[in-house]
This record gives sequence, structure tokens and C-alpha cells, in this order.
Amino acid sequence: MRKTLSLIVAAGAILALAACSSGSPTPTSTTAAASGAKCVSTPSGSTSKSVSVTGDFRATPTVKFSTPLKATSTERTVVIKGSGSDVKPASTVDIALAAYNGTTGKLLSASGFDKTSPVPIVVDDTQYVPGLVRTIECVPVGSRVVTTSTVKDSFGSANTSSLGLKATDTVVFVADVVDVVPTRANGKAVAPTAGFPTVKLSSIGQPTVTIPKTAPPTTTKIALLKQGDGAVVKSTDTISLQYQGVLWRTGKVFDQSWGRGVYSGPVTGFVPGFTKALEGQKVGSQVIVIIPPADGYGSKGNGDIKGTDTMVFVIDIVKSTH
Repeated sequence: MRKTLSLIVAAGAILALAACSSGSPTPTSTTAAASGAKCVSTPSGSTSKSVSVTGDFRATPTVKFSTPLKATSTERTVVIKGSGSDVKPASTVDIALAAYNGTTGKLLSASGFDKTSPVPIVVDDTQYVPGLVRTIECVPVGSRVVTTSTVKDSFGSANTSSLGLKATDTVVFVADVVDVVPTRANGKAVAPTAGFPTVKLSSIGQPTVTIPKTAPPTTTKIALLKQGDGAVVKSTDTISLQYQGVLWRTGKVFDQSWGRGVYSGPVTGFVPGFTKALEGQKVGSQVIVIIPPADGYGSKGNGDIKGTDTMVFVIDIVKSTH
């Protein structure tokens, strides 16, 4: 997956380096970049301590610092220490975030404060900018953290011109660590539906799908593997999920979130069959959906997916935000 500065929107959800395109989860090879990674505990320092951050957790913070602020390394100061579990590498975390240009004092972006929806990010600096990952990893849920860093240490090789940041600038992140998103569906297992592929789960919940030796159905078919008891998913929601996609023709996995972290996006941001499998389900459910070309990528296909291919997805619905 190509690294770009791809998630900078007016609402303020910022700085994702690798966001999947709309249409469906983008087919990619599965990596386990963050698997087994160790937490980096970034030390506090005089620069991060010089940033004054006041206000209640989840309320828009009042942030003050003298300009131009000059960082020579990455420093992190915990302003409010939470009492929840520590944020671990590879986990998906909901945060509220404000980012500033330390040289000018200008607010670059803010989101997730004052009862607005938090921003989900994966604690993996192969997917998200390192400065943001350094800000939230190793701290307890419920914490408010301020990080100061150089542009290079924060963004790596990403082009930051769209943010108005120069290579000589300092970046200030203020983040509230709201919650860790579950990594698998926690609903009650239900009896398999006849005619569907069989699904076995590993100890961490990753599925292995076996395709039956029959022709695939010609219309989209949806069945439950686990019944959740959470909120009902609506078409206007933002969904957080784990998924695995398998081709009926080969039985091989062509894409999955397992190994990359929980995927988050709009319910309507997928191919039609995938969206149909989400709408009306309850959070905590695991769904299997068989998607023929007409409800998938159509006759043109997509990458290794041919225009005649039927796709099978196993989807763990872990969160939905209205």
C-alpha cells in the first residue's frame, strides 16, 4: 500500500499515510508490520513541557506555547494520565486530536473533541505518521498527551506542503486517548448456514475460509456466523471492522485487515454487496457474504479479481458510529 499524506479533511481527521480507497477494502497483500512490535516510550523534555494544555478530557483543549517553538527531537508529556489499559502496538485506537504548527502557532486540524466522533488510527508507523503513533502508544486509555517533534520525525518522507509545514517547522500534537477498538466480533456463535463456505477461527479470531466444491450463487448471499447485541448499523454510520476476502474461484485470500489493524470507513464506502452485508446488522456480529460480480467490481474486475470472480468476505463488525 502506497504511503501518502492522504487523510487531511476539513473535519480534522488527519495524517493517515495509508488509507484504503473507496469501493471496498483495497486488495493488497497482507502484512504483519506491527506484529510483535515493541512499544516505544517517548520521553518528556523541556520542549513538550513548555506547551501549556488545559481543559477537561474530551473537551477542546486550550493550548498555549511561545512561538517560534523549536524541537530538535520528539518529546512527549502526559498532561492527564488515564486509568485504562495501555495502548499497545498494532491496536486500533479512537483518539481526539489537535495539531499545530509550532513555528507559527497555527492550528492545523482538530477533531474528536466536544462529543464529536473520535478518530480511529492504527498504532503502526508503517500506516500512520510516526509522530502521531509516538504520541499515543504506551499510554493508558483516558490520557491526554502533548508531543513536540520535528516535521521529519513526525511525518517521515511525506509531503507536508498541503499542511503549510516547512521542513524547519516544529509540530505539536495534543491527543486524548479515548478507547481501544475491539479486534474481533464478540457476539454469540450461531449455526452455519447450508451452502455457505465453512469458516474456522484462530485463537486471535482470524478466519480460514474453505470454499465448497460447487458453483457460486448468482446473487448476493448473507449469513451470520456470530450474533452481536450492539447498536444496529445504519447506512450513514462510520464502521470499524476486521475483514478477510477470498475468491470463490481459487479459495485464496486476496485482501484482509488481519495483520494491519481494524479498518474504519463509511458504511457506503464499499462495493454494493459488502455494504449490504453491513446494513441492519448489530455491532458484535460476524457476517459472511458471497458477492457475485454484479454486486462487486463488475465485469471490469479489480487487480487480481477478474470480472467473472465471486468474492467471499468474513466480516467482524466491532464498532459503528452514528
